Amino acid sequence: MSSRKIQSALISVYYKDGLAPIAQLLHQQGVTIYSTGGTQTFLQDLNIPVIPVEELTSYPSILGGRVKTLHPKVFGGILHRRDEAADLDQVKQYEIPSMDLVIVDLYPFEETVASGASEEDIIEKIDIGGISLIRAAAKNHKDVVIVSSREQYATLEQILREKNGETELADRKHFAAQAFDITSHYDTAIFNYFNQEETIPSLKISERQSQTLRYGENPHQRGWFHGDLNAMFDQLHGKELSYNNLLDVDAAVLLIEEFKGETAYAILKHNNACGIAVDPNPTQAYLKALASDPVSAFGGVIITTTEVDIATAEELNKLFFEVLIAPSFSQSAFELLTTKKNRILLKKKDVTLPKMQVRTVLNGIMRQDRDAKMETVPELRTVTDKVPTEAEKEELIFAAKICKHTKSNTIVLSRDKQLIASGVGQTSRVDALKQAIEKARSFGFDLQGAVMASDAFFPFADCVEIAHGAGITAVIQPGGSIRDQDSINFCNQNGMAMVTTGIRHFKH
Repeated sequence: MSSRKIQSALISVYYKDGLAPIAQLLHQQGVTIYSTGGTQTFLQDLNIPVIPVEELTSYPSILGGRVKTLHPKVFGGILHRRDEAADLDQVKQYEIPSMDLVIVDLYPFEETVASGASEEDIIEKIDIGGISLIRAAAKNHKDVVIVSSREQYATLEQILREKNGETELADRKHFAAQAFDITSHYDTAIFNYFNQEETIPSLKISERQSQTLRYGENPHQRGWFHGDLNAMFDQLHGKELSYNNLLDVDAAVLLIEEFKGETAYAILKHNNACGIAVDPNPTQAYLKALASDPVSAFGGVIITTTEVDIATAEELNKLFFEVLIAPSFSQSAFELLTTKKNRILLKKKDVTLPKMQVRTVLNGIMRQDRDAKMETVPELRTVTDKVPTEAEKEELIFAAKICKHTKSNTIVLSRDKQLIASGVGQTSRVDALKQAIEKARSFGFDLQGAVMASDAFFPFADCVEIAHGAGITAVIQPGGSIRDQDSINFCNQNGMAMVTTGIRHFKH
């Protein structure tokens, strides 16, 4: 029979919150309870009869608490098969009581690591008995209920109340699946702690939090997000984030990280910046970003480094956009922006971003370090006779930051800390430049005195020739082509400045 009545339970937990109602229900239903240490004291304080595990095993808790439940009378009580005559004979012979319910959680290993505790404290939080009990009970889910986290207390309490302590096989199998989810995640965290130097070439990723998205990249594709968005943002308003929203939000967050300490606004579409500007006045920063490409800005994702004030909110409110991300919103700005019910407002928290990036490819997975490198003015190497001014150097770094976060091949044109135009995702760098120039002119920008950034070197002089013809006066590029000198010579002959960085920022 798949139905099993809970008649005995082992309870030994680190976190006691939420346990009292469960224990009281078990006591009311006549369940025999075994327990250890702090949990035993907790239950006894509730006037609930408890049999100490030490009484069952005839062994005290030893080695500073490292060994409490690791005993055949405990594991035999969990693992014996209720429909196997040989198992039943042995538990009778050795006076091993059945345990139908196991409520055990794990020492807080991840929390201890995150707290900056000593290695000794971290090692002590590697659970041995608890994880063994969970695995044993989950393995024998045909007969045993395993509750491996306080997150599952509500489900167990409902079963105890509504079914009077009886469980079906489907119930027990679901609890078992949750148990192995918890133990595999726990082991992954421990492995990654020990493998911080990555001497073992294995990739282990575990995310226990997830949400189902409305759909994937397209409506016919299913989609999920695995992770803790609440650690990254407070969603203050609007509809649920979609798969494509999340891709754009990710690109926006990575881009705006380059402008910490400045007042910046960026507008993104399809993971690329269509507008970005820096200005001491936040409203002007937004308006300059919008002017970069007011057509593409429609339906985009907007992000800023500064609080959204009412003056800027009034301008933002004139545009249809999907998502607005900011560190804070003034009350009046928030009230105005929430007049559109579907508009998503995210309050960005100060969170350290992952150092690794992971991507599925073919029948496997690639991973790489996140591109955390960004050049600074002192690192620029002037390769032309003409030396850029300090203002031009700052402008070149501004353009390079945008270039780094734009899909390759790319060319970025900027002036006065404003993106004028970019050529995005082209198979030819010449096409990327022509696209950027044409786009800039279509929105009425004068390119005289603008700067150009390229995400890779120039194998020929054609790009600087075209840039010079458009009025561009300074160029930043990685350098490294065997024909670098062709471009440098052209710049020298035509009064242009060029700097190289030695760093390539492809974004495929």
